[in-house]
Amino acid sequence: MKVVLQRVKSAKVTRQEDNKIVGEIKSGLFLLLGVKKGDTQKQVDELVNKILKLRVMSDENGKMNLSVQDTKSEILLVSQFTLYANTKDGNRPSFIDAEEPIKAKVLYEYMITKLKESGLNIQTGSFGDYMKIETELDGPVTIVIEN
Repeated sequence: MKVVLQRVKSAKVTRQEDNKIVGEIKSGLFLLLGVKKGDTQKQVDELVNKILKLRVMSDENGKMNLSVQDTKSEILLVSQFTLYANTKDGNRPSFIDAEEPIKAKVLYEYMITKLKESGLNIQTGSFGDYMKIETELDGPVTIVIEN
């Protein structure tokens, strides 16, 4: 399982097919989640715990000393199977390491549930749909977490 975490001043996800905004946050974390074959709910639990406690938010001195929970910031989570693109052979990416959509969606929805238990405002993308994503990065701070 892999998460690309970005600290943002704002982020918005619009579903391409109907141009509907499906998720939008102000200050907080924008997360791209990649699910690999064989990933488990235990890995989701570990990732959620890490994300909620990770001190990447700025304190009053501009130092990364606070967590998203400390600042009561928002989170926007988007499923991103292309995080498991294999580009080793040739020029066309292979996605054979990415989990099947049905199984990946179960873990994605489980992660949403676990994040919502924090009491923070949790927004999401639209699983499996083509989306337009707009972000205003803060810092920029971008961290890849894999377990």
